[in-house]
Amino acid sequence: MATRLLIFAFSTLLFSQAFASDPSPLQDFCVADSTSSVVVNGLVCKNPNLVTVNDFTLAAGFDKPGNTNNNAGSNVNLVFASNLPGLNTLGISLARLDFAPGGLIAPHYHPRATEVLTVLQGSLYVGFVSTTNNTLFAKVLNQGDVFVFPKGLIHFQYNQGHSSAVAISGLSSQNPGLVVVANTVFGANPPISDDVLAKAFMLEKNTVDWLQAQFKTN
Repeated sequence: MATRLLIFAFSTLLFSQAFASDPSPLQDFCVADSTSSVVVNGLVCKNPNLVTVNDFTLAAGFDKPGNTNNNAGSNVNLVFASNLPGLNTLGISLARLDFAPGGLIAPHYHPRATEVLTVLQGSLYVGFVSTTNNTLFAKVLNQGDVFVFPKGLIHFQYNQGHSSAVAISGLSSQNPGLVVVANTVFGANPPISDDVLAKAFMLEKNTVDWLQAQFKTN
């Protein structure tokens, strides 16, 4: 009986790991067909006979600084299957992150992807919060350092230095998803009841109303 339970537990573990990320492709490639109106989980494959080398290439401008002239002081340049069709079904995506001094990518999480970040220039204070006792794992990264943010955990990147910073992030999904905590909670449309938020965050309702006004989207 114990042996059967062990085999069952081991099989369950293998099964769960097999479906822990984007499904494996069943062919060499499945270049996304942006002209298709068919709705599927992902993107429809382009006819292989119409695929060209350009489907696997993108002039992403990763060699050029992003525009950080905004409230956050940061910019994210994304490479997804939507702009690089050859990524479709391959389970990866990429981003260039630019930070002005004091620039921030606010606390957020990716529901479908682990993120690996490499600092190319400057330094960044980065971290994530685990679900165990809300433990913060944070560190200042310098040029050449690498940091991993586990899938589904809230994390952030902040340039606390006095010069610009640049990083490259790889993500383990062609569509990682993005939930920015403050924007989601205080910018929900229609808005979450201020009674709920006041109780949840232990704030006065007028403070909640003010925060919702800051994040309101039209």
